[in-house]
Amino acid sequence: MTTALVAGGSGHDGVMRYVADAVVPCDEGGRVLRPGTVEVSGGVITAVGPVDGGAPDATDVQEVRVHGALLPGLVNVHCHSPMTLFRGSGENLSLHHWLNDVLWPREANLTEEDVYWGMTLAAAELLCFGVTTTCEAYFFEDALADAVLAAGSRAVITPGVLQLPGKTSPADTASGEDWWDTRTAEIVDFHARRHGEDDRIEVGFAPHAAYTVPVPVLADVAGEARRLDALFHIHLAETEEEGIRFAAEHGDSVPVVLAEAGVFGGRVLAAHSIWLSAEDLAVYRSHDIAVAHCPQSNAKLASGVAPLVELLAQGTRVGLGTDGPASNNDLDLWEEMRLAAMLARIRERDAAALPAATALDLATRGAGLALGRPDLGVLAVGARADMLAVTLDDPAFVPLLEDAQLIEHLVWSASSRLVTDVWVGGRQVVEAGRCLTVDVDEARHQVEARAHRLERAGG
Repeated sequence: MTTALVAGGSGHDGVMRYVADAVVPCDEGGRVLRPGTVEVSGGVITAVGPVDGGAPDATDVQEVRVHGALLPGLVNVHCHSPMTLFRGSGENLSLHHWLNDVLWPREANLTEEDVYWGMTLAAAELLCFGVTTTCEAYFFEDALADAVLAAGSRAVITPGVLQLPGKTSPADTASGEDWWDTRTAEIVDFHARRHGEDDRIEVGFAPHAAYTVPVPVLADVAGEARRLDALFHIHLAETEEEGIRFAAEHGDSVPVVLAEAGVFGGRVLAAHSIWLSAEDLAVYRSHDIAVAHCPQSNAKLASGVAPLVELLAQGTRVGLGTDGPASNNDLDLWEEMRLAAMLARIRERDAAALPAATALDLATRGAGLALGRPDLGVLAVGARADMLAVTLDDPAFVPLLEDAQLIEHLVWSASSRLVTDVWVGGRQVVEAGRCLTVDVDEARHQVEARAHRLERAGG
């Protein structure tokens, strides 16, 4: 809960000074400030530090008391959020059976309105979990962007490049060999129109995978991404089956072949990255490929456990993603933090393999860095004022014997249920656990009705 104490009369036009019982900046130093302050102006953080005990001197400062801990907004680096439309569909199937037999036949019947409402419901869910930024790979990108802006959240939107079975694309705008060029041109146009909109939309490219998009097309799309300094976002090394089939056809692993084809070289984000050889890891290192680690979706689909500790040890930038709500089945990044640490320890057989502070970093500062956005996921001067508040009035934080233990409790015993308030760019979007920007009842109704239609249409 928060309470505002106005100091001066200009309010939002001046400086907002948040005073919290604790501030966890999630910066490189791993500080915990008890109590602490964060100052915001123009949607950007201008100061972070301990409480000096005095009232603000300036006459244009509005002071906000945060009863709990203040953290940066969480960053979900790999998601298909409009898939709230397909939550719970095709359970107990492996990835490729799920895609071919359930998901893609339904997605072929999507409309712009479906995507808008699917994203709207997801945005409310994400914001209430404290997730302020997502990296989205999906279709009908204009509708997706509209939903993000209306909900007050932030997104890196990477429109999907994928020909769905039975239909060339959700928009059905081209066919045959011309489809790839047409779709790429659509994304370039989308970038020109909406990149940077309201300082909350970034635009990239998301060709689905090397087993669904021809390698020469991947190289062409990557070239466009580099030209625009845009994120190139791709599913990579997700299943063992994928790797075996690709190597049989192309003579080597997906990372090696794509590197030789010139796909890597710009801002690359590789989702999943589970089945990586030593040679593949070297490709990631030499090309500075970032990784979207999705432990819960990987486990649910039995795809495998990614070599997270090895990736971090070699300096690879890694952030956490939930994947879509049809394969997770929620958008709760707190669950991903805990599971990432647990699976890493199991894989390494080492109880110290991934400390709580590192797990928290994967959902905050590290996630921002994986997207090439050092202004996200951290409370630091110059960063976007995306923040969440967590109540400390809960048994999860007892006992609190030293400051460093607060981070341990955040990862191991707290959860998204303790998120009370959320801000994006300094604007409050969640208050006392309630999303202020989305009519959740209407969004639920819309998604429910549309999901039934898509199930019938998909066979």
